[in-house]
Amino acid sequence: MKELMLGNKALARGLYEAGVCLASSYPGTPSTETTEEAVKYKEIYCEWAPNEKVALEVAFGASLAGKRSFCAMKHVGLNVAADPMFTISYTGVNAGLVINVADDPGMHSSQNEQDSRHYAVAAKIPMLEPSDSEEALSFTKKAYEISEVYDTPVLLKMCTRVANSQSIVETGDRIMPPARPYKKDAGKYVMAPANARRRHPFVEERIARLAELAETSGLNRIEMGGTKLGIIADSTCYQYAKEVFGTEASILKIGMCYPLPEKMIREFASKVDRLVVIEELDPIIESFCKSLGLAVEGKSLFPAVGELSQNLIREKLGAALGLTVNGGCTEIGDLPVRPPVMCAGCPHRGLFYTLGKNKCTVMGDIGCYTLGASAPLNSIDAVECMGASVSSIHGFNKANGGESEGRTVAVIGDSTFVHSGMTGLANIAYNQSNSTVIILDNSITGMTGHQQNPTTGYNIKGDPAGKIDLEALCHAMGIGRVRVVDPYDLEATDKAVKEELAAPEPSVIISRRPCALLKYVKHKAPLRVDPEKCIGCKSCMRIGCPAVAIKDDKAHVDATLCVGCGVCSQLCPVSAFESTAAEKEA
Repeated sequence: MKELMLGNKALARGLYEAGVCLASSYPGTPSTETTEEAVKYKEIYCEWAPNEKVALEVAFGASLAGKRSFCAMKHVGLNVAADPMFTISYTGVNAGLVINVADDPGMHSSQNEQDSRHYAVAAKIPMLEPSDSEEALSFTKKAYEISEVYDTPVLLKMCTRVANSQSIVETGDRIMPPARPYKKDAGKYVMAPANARRRHPFVEERIARLAELAETSGLNRIEMGGTKLGIIADSTCYQYAKEVFGTEASILKIGMCYPLPEKMIREFASKVDRLVVIEELDPIIESFCKSLGLAVEGKSLFPAVGELSQNLIREKLGAALGLTVNGGCTEIGDLPVRPPVMCAGCPHRGLFYTLGKNKCTVMGDIGCYTLGASAPLNSIDAVECMGASVSSIHGFNKANGGESEGRTVAVIGDSTFVHSGMTGLANIAYNQSNSTVIILDNSITGMTGHQQNPTTGYNIKGDPAGKIDLEALCHAMGIGRVRVVDPYDLEATDKAVKEELAAPEPSVIISRRPCALLKYVKHKAPLRVDPEKCIGCKSCMRIGCPAVAIKDDKAHVDATLCVGCGVCSQLCPVSAFESTAAEKEA
């Protein structure tokens, strides 16, 4: 059958057809949908793990048991999973193990745009790189073959444009390989120094054999056209180059980006007049070509930041073939900036208003609440990575000799706290900084699209599951002061923040209110503004709710957005906000 599929969905189909039995992942855009699609196949056990390190270790355990396994993460998640990954490179696998990493050039939803190809080189693990949905499926199946034949985990690199674009895919049947029996082998799997020293030469020999595979596997291919210009490209850059040049240029398409095919690259270079590498972010392929002594251009033409595009490639290389710059591709021009904002009724808004009102220094974390840094709330001072807020506040307060303890807080989400915030809280309890940590419990993993997590009580399928009690957990970790507050109640939230900042010991505030977008949340009737009462003071605008605007010098509520949370009404000095519940009943 042929079907139009997203790249992530096609990858999940590849898991099914390859006979994968287990997938463990942590949600992270642009990788999230892969596991969400995989769970639709009853033959694949799927789960959300607390973090990427755990996900990879779970997948390794399944591989050790003799079943093909998988884990997925975004590029910054691979930082978390790097610890086990480097050692699994030494141990190798039993059944096939594929690690899907999704990069985000342009940082559409990420705090950096690191190039995950570096990890393949550093860990000496082969990496495949699909350029469309069809390859996402076929490369996945190929990755499991490589994993088992070469006794290695395999990295499968996607990026935002491949993961979230659609192309035609031809599906096949599921082929279930026989389970591989587990055999106790301490020399292979117990990486004590003596065993690891014996495994390292195996890794080096394996990479040499994989380099030969890069020449013959068909994952890399030469497409000869005009010889005036030769382009080496991978991932989306291959698609851009094909769209711009068609057959007017020759292209060496890279589908296995580590190890690279030395002989094929030399052969291709010998057939073209000018050699150019087009790749996003870092000059991985270009540097390799230069190490072969080839005259090649790359980052002298194209930036090392952000996404590339058809227009950029046409502009930089069009003259080489006498093409008209921008020909055949429409420029959309400058668009007004539209930054992301918290949704109407977002439970985080009231908390951040309170923190700003109290002039708190706020250590932030990764999630929807990162938007608390934006105007008009302007309430976050620093954001680094998952869990960093809890560790950072401890260091901040210790460095200041305790002087900042009464005015500094850390904020972190429920899923992020379980991901990597717990260890930071353990450090606060153990090394005793008088730090206040606020867990923003919105009952879901919000920014990546409402995935369950260990605090929600439901698994990836929505079935009842084990649930972490955040209050009991914080107490068990040595925090004596733990309290829960509803962020829709500004007075109670203000009281909680003031009291915990004043307390002479570490404390945790759990700001608990479900995400306003959850389907089961029943909202109140929207509010309206009595224009006779409104004095146009704009106090209600201080929370930045998209449902509230100023029209003709009066506050106005968009009833299609308002969820009746009442936070704006608590700021109004003249009680101009009123419910429309009676109007709806009438």
